[in-house]
Amino acid sequence: MRIFKKSQKLDSVKYEIRGPVAVKANEMIENGIDVLKLNIGNPAPFGFRAPQNIVDEMKKHLEDNEGYSHSKGLPETRQAIYEYGLKKGLPNINTDEIFTGNGASELITMSLNALLDPGDEILVPAPDYPLWTGSVTLAGGTPVHYLCDEKSNWMPDIEDMKKKINSHTKGIVVINPNNPTGAVYPDEVLQQIADLAREHELILFSDEIYDRILMDGYEHHSLATFAPDVFTITFGGLSKSHMMCGFRIGWMILCGDRSRVKDYIAGLTTLASMRLCSNVPAQSVVKMCLEDKSELDAMLQPGGRIYEQREACINALNDIPGISVVKPHGAFYCFPKLDVDKFNIHDDTQFAIDLLEQQHVLITSGTGFNWPAPDHFRIVMLPDVDTITAAMQGLAAFLADYHQK
Repeated sequence: MRIFKKSQKLDSVKYEIRGPVAVKANEMIENGIDVLKLNIGNPAPFGFRAPQNIVDEMKKHLEDNEGYSHSKGLPETRQAIYEYGLKKGLPNINTDEIFTGNGASELITMSLNALLDPGDEILVPAPDYPLWTGSVTLAGGTPVHYLCDEKSNWMPDIEDMKKKINSHTKGIVVINPNNPTGAVYPDEVLQQIADLAREHELILFSDEIYDRILMDGYEHHSLATFAPDVFTITFGGLSKSHMMCGFRIGWMILCGDRSRVKDYIAGLTTLASMRLCSNVPAQSVVKMCLEDKSELDAMLQPGGRIYEQREACINALNDIPGISVVKPHGAFYCFPKLDVDKFNIHDDTQFAIDLLEQQHVLITSGTGFNWPAPDHFRIVMLPDVDTITAAMQGLAAFLADYHQK
């Protein structure tokens, strides 16, 4: 009998956010067990809603958006993204080289598929959002992880990055604000990365999906603004800033010097054409969204929901013996560290399973974000204060006598 197996390309691809532990959680839910899912940055299940005026605007345009759009997106949508890019200071941009996508995730995969051949390498942060590592692998390239330094508030380790650049390196991925750590990178770090890309003639891939989710007075500056002479692809979208994950709308903006990437851009255009277009109704509300983020602003200030949830989560974590956590200033995640000696943790996936079975709380193991040691995990800080406080109390009770076998 002929047996069909998965492609060998998938052998080293993982996405633990929705991996085996999440599968087990769903089985528990099917059996009537309530599980608190702190594994996915999906605002809707926690009561966050897209602004009603945005929903109404999309409804108004539904009958006008039944056909395909241009493969790169509606002209008015790309114009709105262009104007947003100008406000961010993105260099040398134009509407013809802005691509909309079904979320930024689709465009990340597209950008790597258009570039990489077997043997090519891309520098990816550790920890990373695992889509980046998986997409590099599926595109035929090799992800090479540079470390982010927890002792330096999760800043990229520039010296480690330097050591890992070689003749096979084609680009550097930067996630800022960072998922999973919530770090927001200062100008000096961004300048150092831009200088490296310039020196070694690399492409910069700047994942800025959380650029509007900032707290504590932190400001976001786009990586491309530090590298006007370096070809940079800047990724953004509305899934997180406007609580529109299911509407699937993101974009990538080509920035900087195009002189050596004309064939690559042609490849991007081909791939965009092959998938026809992105979600057209969602494109119709991009302009309104980029002109109005007042509801989000209030949530990120003291007294606002996201701010107060972060405070409750971080304070509770730091009170648990054997856990430490760097306070995030962007996005809505944190990446706590476990004392592996205290808890004898050698398998962080098993740690996540044990926590799920005992406390019915679902988290994602740190190795699922390509962190090299089994000593971290990611928490999504989206539940209301009472819920997240109760979850942290459950974690504390779990760890009080936990010792991995």
